[in-house]
Amino acid sequence: MYTIGIEEEYQVINPETRELISHEQKLVSRGEALLPDRIKAELHESQIEVDTSICRDVSEAEDQIKSLRTTICEMAGELGLAIGAAGTHPFSSWQTQLITPGDRYNAIVTELQDAARSNLIFGLHVHVGIPNRSTALKLANSMRYFLPHLYALSTNSPFFEGRNTGFKSFRSRVFDKFPRTGIPDHFDSLGEYDAFIDLLVRTNCIDNAKNIWWDIRVHPVYPTVEVRICDVTLTANETIGITALVQAIAAKLCKLQDANLSFNSYKRTLLSENKWRAGRYGIQGKLIDFGKESEVDCVDLINELLNFVDDVAVELNSRKQLGYVEDILAEGTGADRQLAVFERENDLKAVVDFIIAQTKKEL
Repeated sequence: MYTIGIEEEYQVINPETRELISHEQKLVSRGEALLPDRIKAELHESQIEVDTSICRDVSEAEDQIKSLRTTICEMAGELGLAIGAAGTHPFSSWQTQLITPGDRYNAIVTELQDAARSNLIFGLHVHVGIPNRSTALKLANSMRYFLPHLYALSTNSPFFEGRNTGFKSFRSRVFDKFPRTGIPDHFDSLGEYDAFIDLLVRTNCIDNAKNIWWDIRVHPVYPTVEVRICDVTLTANETIGITALVQAIAAKLCKLQDANLSFNSYKRTLLSENKWRAGRYGIQGKLIDFGKESEVDCVDLINELLNFVDDVAVELNSRKQLGYVEDILAEGTGADRQLAVFERENDLKAVVDFIIAQTKKEL
C-alpha cells in the first residue's frame, strides 16, 4: 500500500546556444538498451521523460529518480547535449520545435492543433498505490484541496519565450489551452466517475482515459491516484520532497477514512482560486484557508500540512524526505531561484546554465 511511481519530463538543451534541441530519439534508443521502459519520448523531440518503477517506499523512489537523472544527464553529455529540469524553457520558441513521430502524437496534434504544438512544458507526475479504485476516488476527492499547496512548492517556470511572465509557474497557463485540464469536479461514486469516462469515450471526446489531463486522476484500471499538477523541479531532492508529501497526504486521508472521519470537500471553483494564486505567487503568496474563510501565508499553510501528516510520516519512514520540503520553504522554489539568477545576471542564458547545473545537483 502507498507504493510510489514518479515521472519527470526534462528539457533537451544545446549546451552552446542554450536553446532546446531535438535529441533525434537517440536518448530513447540508448535508454531502451540501458534501462528498458524507464526512458521515453514525449510530444516534442526536445523533451524526454523518465519513469521509476513501482517503488515500495520513498527511499527506493529517491534512489531511482537520482539514478535516472544521473543516467540521462550522462547519456546526453555523450551526445553533446545537456538536460534541464524546469517547467518551461526560458527563451526557446515552440514554433521551432519538432513533434515526435508516432500515431498518438499525430492524433493529439491533429485534434488540438496549435494548442498541442505550443504545449512546450515539462511536468512532474506522482503516482500513489491505494487499496482499491473506490478508495482511490474518495482519496482524489479529498486530495484536491491540497493540490495548490503542492503546486506552489513545485513552481519552476517563471519565464516563457524570452519573457519574465510575472508568474512563478507559467506552465499551467500554457497547459490550460488543452481540454480536460485543471482541478476536477467531486465525484460521488466510482460508478459516477467511470460513467463519465465512458460517456466521453462513447461521444468521441476521447479514445481512452489517458486523454484526460486533470491535475489529479484515478487510473482507469489500477488502484492508483496520480497527482499531475506540479512543474518538474530543479533538483532531485525537491522532487522527492514533494513525492513524500503526496504519499503522506494520501496515507493520512486514508487513515481518516478508515476511522470513519471525513475531510471537507470544496467546490472546484474555490480550489481553482487557490491554484491561480499558487501559480502566480508560489510560496511567497497567500492561499485561502476555506475553513477559516481567510487568507493565510502559503508557507504557514504548508507548515500546517507538514504537521498534519507527521504521524503517518513516521509510519512511512519518510521524515527525512519531508525535510526536503522544509528546504524549499527556506531556500525558495525553482522559480524563486531562477528569478534571482536573472536579477543578478540579466541574462536568460545564465538562467539556462543554472537550470542545467541544478538538474545534476544532489546526484
